[in-house]
Amino acid sequence: MEQLGKKSGPAARLDTILRHLSPRLGTAPALTSVPTSAHVTAAPQPGRFRYTLDNNVLTPEQRQFYEDNGYLLVKKLVSDEDIERFRKEFIRICKKEVSLPGAMIMKNTALKSEYGQSENVVNKVQDFQEDEELFRYCTLPEILKYVECFTGPNIMAMHTMLINKLPDSDQQTFLHPMHQDLHYFPFRPADRIVCSWTAMERADETNGCLVVQPGTHKEPLKPHAYPQWEGKTNKLFHGIIDYDDKGPKVHLVMEKGDTVFFHPLLIHGSGINRTSGFRKSISCHFASSEGYYIDVKDTIQEDLEKELQEMVQKKYSLPAMKLRDIWNFRARLVRGERINL
Repeated sequence: MEQLGKKSGPAARLDTILRHLSPRLGTAPALTSVPTSAHVTAAPQPGRFRYTLDNNVLTPEQRQFYEDNGYLLVKKLVSDEDIERFRKEFIRICKKEVSLPGAMIMKNTALKSEYGQSENVVNKVQDFQEDEELFRYCTLPEILKYVECFTGPNIMAMHTMLINKLPDSDQQTFLHPMHQDLHYFPFRPADRIVCSWTAMERADETNGCLVVQPGTHKEPLKPHAYPQWEGKTNKLFHGIIDYDDKGPKVHLVMEKGDTVFFHPLLIHGSGINRTSGFRKSISCHFASSEGYYIDVKDTIQEDLEKELQEMVQKKYSLPAMKLRDIWNFRARLVRGERINL
């Protein structure tokens, strides 16, 4: 059994470099349906549940909803106090008052001359596992209570993001094309992976809320690539190739503190922010530590591995790393025992 935080090979080399950059680094320690734009069913049906586990947290109706649709919404799960703390930490990161080795901070550089270092420029903080305050989100008991329904008791936090969806402009769009999150992940099984996504303020169609296609978690992983859009797209905002836009969709209208849990094969995306304000959310992908890594060579995920290898080499001057090594560096145990991942 792997000890918590123990790494080897390329992941260990990356870990060593980042520890030189920051001495703080270490291993951080009522469900409802929603307004929809398409008919979905939450009626319980007989049969064995594939996508959720028996732990007396979810009702049979809630489990059936996830079984049928691939997502569940929990109203007001995260407190206003916690969300305010996360917001304040994000502002500190925007102002460069906090150093985050290993994190990817994505910006609209066209706005930097106008707004300087502020939340008007930063649209995403990805891989914040080294930020003690933001990473608290991944350890909140109220979050893990539900995560365990999908992953089981041994839980790894694999991927973290705080998204600050900026208003769209003629030069830049922050629309994320429809995609499946499993496209980015070299670990399995998919059914023991779940995303927890919490709205930090109201999210609706005007400011680019999440859009999901119910039931698509039962489909296989599809090929992804950058969309062929006019104007500038965002780094790693891949979408399904030849996506059929005719399927039924649900716009997840959420209030501050609402949290949606969804399967990594669920087809989803987010719309355009047509307002003059921001749309913030904080999220983490969790997985069972009993899962396993796969080799993506000669698969539809191979191009993603090459793109991430180039990004890591450019940022850290390291030799080529496998996709699994990059994810092994990011992964943190948050509950139970670290077994494989």
